[in-house]
Amino acid sequence: MLARAARGTGALLLRGSVQASGRAPRRASSGLPRNTVVLFVPQQEAWVVERMGRFHRILEPGLNVLIPVLDRIRYVQSLKEIVINVPEQSAVTLDNVTLQIDGVLYLRIMDPYKASYGVEDPEYAVTQLAQTTMRSELGKLSLDKVFRERESLNANIVDAINQAADYWGIRCLRYEIKDIHVPPRVKESMQMQVEAERRKRATVLESEGTRESAINVAEGKKQAQILASEAEKAEQINQAAGEASAVLAKAKAKAEAIRILASALAQHNGDAAASLTVAEQYVNAFSKLAKDSNTVLLPSNPSDVTSMVAQAMGVYGALTKAAVPGAQNSNENSRGAQGTDASLEELGRVKLS
Repeated sequence: MLARAARGTGALLLRGSVQASGRAPRRASSGLPRNTVVLFVPQQEAWVVERMGRFHRILEPGLNVLIPVLDRIRYVQSLKEIVINVPEQSAVTLDNVTLQIDGVLYLRIMDPYKASYGVEDPEYAVTQLAQTTMRSELGKLSLDKVFRERESLNANIVDAINQAADYWGIRCLRYEIKDIHVPPRVKESMQMQVEAERRKRATVLESEGTRESAINVAEGKKQAQILASEAEKAEQINQAAGEASAVLAKAKAKAEAIRILASALAQHNGDAAASLTVAEQYVNAFSKLAKDSNTVLLPSNPSDVTSMVAQAMGVYGALTKAAVPGAQNSNENSRGAQGTDASLEELGRVKLS
């Protein structure tokens, strides 16, 4: 009796696979366990019993007793996880590319009653539902997204199957896409696209390197110009400071010379010494006439050194009178000027001779 029940159970488990012709396998009533009054139900199996043609109960694993003739085992459902190969089928993507795709479906019977009376062949129904759902989901995606969103595609197919299979007492655990076959021309185009993408990335990287190099060179030139301008600025500041120091030193030296000269002129016979210096400078300047330029400005009587010296001493005397008032000093200056005129006249005759 147990051997017959085991043989019947094994025959029923084989009916879960879907034939390649797409035709639903029929249940063989001859393969069901017979009512032998005392039955032993294997673990992870559910035997559906009808009494006088109506559903009576589901036998639990272990020892069970049935009434002969009245009770009949109508369905045997396996509660294990069932693996079903979804046959290869063609599907069109959103960008009109025809793909050949197949998959594997994992499901489990959760309610033996619904699986027995809700659908004629639950495995075949779920397989057909998986195929139609797969085609529908692939039609929403482009070719590139089919490969990138493979996991989300599987999840969408599982959700769609569970919504419909809930009334059949079946729960789809997961769905996995095995192979995706792309047409040869599309595969060549994809290969060319990959190569073009790699060339693009190489070109972009090369251009970015060139840009970085140009930026670095420009930054270097900028820093060099800034440093050069700062150096030039420092040089100009130092040069200006040097010139200012030189001008100040010259002014101090000139002031010191003027102070010494004024002190010398204030001494005895200072006017005579000044007249002699003016005469010497006049004679030296007169000797350089027409050497540096063709344009020469001459006084009305260039040979009259005495008059020129007298004129210069007259200006000096006028300034001296304005600076140092006093009749006595004026008389002394006049006598000094006359003496100076005589001395310069004598000196002029000597020079001209």
